[in-house]
Amino acid sequence: MSAVPFPPDFVWGAATSAYQIEGSPLADGAGPSIWHRFVHNPGRIVNGETGDLACDHYRRLDDDLDLMSELGLGTYRFSIAWGRVLPTGRKAPNPKGLDFYQKLVDGLLARRIQPMVTLYHWDLPAALQDRGGWLNPDSPAWFADYAQILFRALGDRVPLWVTLNEPWVVSVLGHLTADHAPGHRDLFEVPRVAHHLLLAHAQAVAAHRALKGASRIGIAVNLEPQHPASPSPEDQDAAERRDAFINRWFLDPLFHGVYPPELQSIFGAAWPVIPEQELQRIRTPGDFIGVNYYSRGLVRADPAAKPLGAVRITPEGAPLTTMDWEVYPAGLTETLLWLRDRYGNPPLYITENGAAFDDPPPSEGEVTDLNRVAYLCHHLQAARAAIARGVDLRGYFVWSLLDNFEWAQGYSKRFGLFQLDARTLARTPKASARFYREVIRTNGASLG
Repeated sequence: MSAVPFPPDFVWGAATSAYQIEGSPLADGAGPSIWHRFVHNPGRIVNGETGDLACDHYRRLDDDLDLMSELGLGTYRFSIAWGRVLPTGRKAPNPKGLDFYQKLVDGLLARRIQPMVTLYHWDLPAALQDRGGWLNPDSPAWFADYAQILFRALGDRVPLWVTLNEPWVVSVLGHLTADHAPGHRDLFEVPRVAHHLLLAHAQAVAAHRALKGASRIGIAVNLEPQHPASPSPEDQDAAERRDAFINRWFLDPLFHGVYPPELQSIFGAAWPVIPEQELQRIRTPGDFIGVNYYSRGLVRADPAAKPLGAVRITPEGAPLTTMDWEVYPAGLTETLLWLRDRYGNPPLYITENGAAFDDPPPSEGEVTDLNRVAYLCHHLQAARAAIARGVDLRGYFVWSLLDNFEWAQGYSKRFGLFQLDARTLARTPKASARFYREVIRTNGASLG
């Protein structure tokens, strides 16, 4: 492909989440989250690590804002810790918690960086979990009330809002596999949590629109094309089930007002009766879809793998990240085209894309992470190919700005454009940061 730049108003950003970088989770009156509880439960996290310090972003905010400015970011996507703003999840806000995010937004704007705010990136206040968490039918209203507080406090300065990050992860890893907080293993919980999350998104969108502001609001979902491991009917059916389970579960209700029919057979007796009026309330996609893309799924049928009857396998000889995810840039183009064709070409942002690799130590003030440079280059070229085919893609966010707390993997997996020294917390730029700075400066023309 020739060196064609991206559209002139294309948004270039980087992304983080509160629990992964902020540290100081109980500072200044903040309430504990389900992740604060989860990480302090022995055996849950690699090496017993926690987010108590993380990147110390809460106390190093100005330095990190300067890093973003030096990188040339046009937009920064971050999440708000619900319990920092509402220590019990409800009622009166914590002024010091709100002040931190006021300072963050003002600091971004002073550096000519637009904020994209994610309202929920997995850190539900523990006090709300004690009331049933996302299983409680009142949880969508809790979320909408919380969202309104943020809309009123920051809405005059925030042009882009994300309601939920990856509700699939919240539902499945949090309530079926127990890999994430709150650490449950209950098939019956999973579809109920998912349904309440979608209702929460819809109620937050309605609250946002009632304020009649100029900002836009959407949802961020993890997507990956599902390819059968062989031409056999069994593997093809397994890939279709996994596509419903991962890709269509949280999008078909938003755009079409229905759940994929495969979900009823996947969940069996655990699938709830869902009132039609609730499905119609959910039919609220918002103003854009955020796409979190990392790899594809290569799927093999396996009747023993409950509830799906399918497993994701690793292609022999394929390049892998340290998360054991296949490096597959073509899947990003495929995903974006699929969204165009299935859902009527909605406005899209790639809200997360990046890779974890074993980076070398710094040398002469930089980390030479050539694997990540290649990963980002090829995925950006894949995004540009989708734009050339008519996809309404409006922005791209690298995951992540900094090496950070990678959930159940602790600090063992590193995605950042800046390396974090575990002892001193010093930030060292990687070659990928220099590469991305040039991409931003040239609006993608440097990709060749």
